[in-house]
Amino acid sequence: MTRDPVVILFGDAAKVLTEVPSDSVDLIVTSPPYADQRVASYGGIKPDRYVEWFMPIAAELWRVLRPTGTFILNIKERVVDGERHTYVLELILEMRRRGWLWTEEYIWHKKNCYPGKWPNRFRDAWERLLQFNKQKRFKMFQDAVMVPTGDWAKTRLRKLGDTDRIRYESRVGSGFGKNISNWLDRDKAYPTNVLHLATECGNRNHSAAFPESLPSFFIRLFTEPGDCVLDPFAGSGTTLRAAKNLGRTAIGIDNSREYFERMTEEFSSQQFRLLEPAATYGAA
Repeated sequence: MTRDPVVILFGDAAKVLTEVPSDSVDLIVTSPPYADQRVASYGGIKPDRYVEWFMPIAAELWRVLRPTGTFILNIKERVVDGERHTYVLELILEMRRRGWLWTEEYIWHKKNCYPGKWPNRFRDAWERLLQFNKQKRFKMFQDAVMVPTGDWAKTRLRKLGDTDRIRYESRVGSGFGKNISNWLDRDKAYPTNVLHLATECGNRNHSAAFPESLPSFFIRLFTEPGDCVLDPFAGSGTTLRAAKNLGRTAIGIDNSREYFERMTEEFSSQQFRLLEPAATYGAA
């Protein structure tokens, strides 16, 4: 496996992924084009064909992901003829049929989402981040993403009565549960599965760039320094940038010549070796 910090490959993800060695990736974080979206950049995929289109890619992602690795899929539904299409739910079910474990679901709350109104709904201010794994035991470093308890610990927690301090012991052996007294002497707590992050304002000329803090959260949660992170729909390179900044290696794939050349220019200026489309991604 190459030890280059960042490797960028050009082409269709399902085909280019065949150049990546099996069991070589620790974390996949990606946001493929949503149904009927990014038509100018990626051609768009009809909702009724989305699962069929994605399954060959999912098969390659299964092959390259280590048994202890994690796959984070950023995706959202689309409204068709006045109702939510079910392609995301159908995708989850088909992934499970193919052996993937749907371990968790995170919600990205877009804090700065601007308002909007349609005849039968309001603007979405959230997106799904689906977590898939190959097995029940996988690498996870929860302490790496702890958040400050802040004034909540100094005010509300310290005024608890005796009943509040002893109630609701954990039934799953975590040692915490709802026994709030466990958190009284801590300055940090574990986050929830709702991530409150602003959308990317300087989106590097990409139509749907997510903030660097989004992949950074999952990179810290599921990998260690030196691990390999893959984004098969790299776009403007946000996941690659986050991985590099956190001391991980990264592989990015995109079938847009424009985005590929932009990433090439950015990362080559930092003296990172790049693989051209015809090159082979071999083992070291």
